[in-house]
Amino acid sequence: MRRGKFTATQTYAFAIDASIAEPIKFRKMIKHMQVKAPLPIRDGVAPSYLWLPEGRWENMLHFLTEQFPDVLARTWLSRMEKHEVLDAHGASLHPESEAKRGMCIYYYRELEDETPIPFEETILFQHEHLLVVDKPHFLPVTPGGRFLHETLLVRLKKKTGLEHLSPIHRLDRETAGVILFSCKVESRGKYQSLFQEQVIKKTYHALAPHLPNLQFPLNYQSRMINAEKFFVMREETGAPNSSTVIDIIERRNELSLYELRPTSGKKHQLRVHLASLGAPIVNDTFYPVAHPCKGDNYSAPLKLLAKSIAFIDPISGENRYFQSERCL
Repeated sequence: MRRGKFTATQTYAFAIDASIAEPIKFRKMIKHMQVKAPLPIRDGVAPSYLWLPEGRWENMLHFLTEQFPDVLARTWLSRMEKHEVLDAHGASLHPESEAKRGMCIYYYRELEDETPIPFEETILFQHEHLLVVDKPHFLPVTPGGRFLHETLLVRLKKKTGLEHLSPIHRLDRETAGVILFSCKVESRGKYQSLFQEQVIKKTYHALAPHLPNLQFPLNYQSRMINAEKFFVMREETGAPNSSTVIDIIERRNELSLYELRPTSGKKHQLRVHLASLGAPIVNDTFYPVAHPCKGDNYSAPLKLLAKSIAFIDPISGENRYFQSERCL
């Protein structure tokens, strides 16, 4: 049932990748604790760090093997021998080192046999404070899960040598298009505030079934919340907290190429809104029903593209407009 409306017109340890913690969800906590990594960036990958929770362990090796059951003890021993497991003060940790609540430890996350993603990003613009990139489908923005080197952030750090590069906003792995990166910690907040104040103008293109019974343009609004499955969203009755202006660019047989202009930034907002209207985006495996993961099908990308982004540069005062070179 369509819930939106439209108008015409235990105790946990925190393991964090230091390269993405600030811009994503630990920004306030990191700023408060003033974390500075004692390990350098290696091959484009920043060290991860972890705060030990309440608990009792025989030693550091015991804690690490319990916390990361998929990582073999011999792997941790090898890292320790190479002095790649450190405390917050830069001291090397050993298998028999004490493990106690409140410690912060650093280490390099490693993946074996990471699958290459056969698509390349394009740098659209670069200056002292800002890097603008055209991201391909399937490429994650930041490390996580089964992705480390095959992520946009790590690729760009290797390509540009910018140690403090950080994404300013989200873009789903399945979505292609324009994304902004901050090059300097000192000016990052000024660009992040553009999104917080919702003064960024973003335009997306999406390919989805034609909706013959609706008049366009329309403004679809709904209340979105996290679904029972952690990786998807759903709508519920109540005051709207998401809004998207939807129009048709062109008709393509049984499909239409839609222009989407979100005025809010909820996770998966565009995918949820079109699915709720009865036009799920072509090749969407999450909406309206999440399908079991069968691996990436490179011949069937999600037909959603972050086509353009526009804003007034908070440092220079210039009007900025960037457009993806990709098409659906």
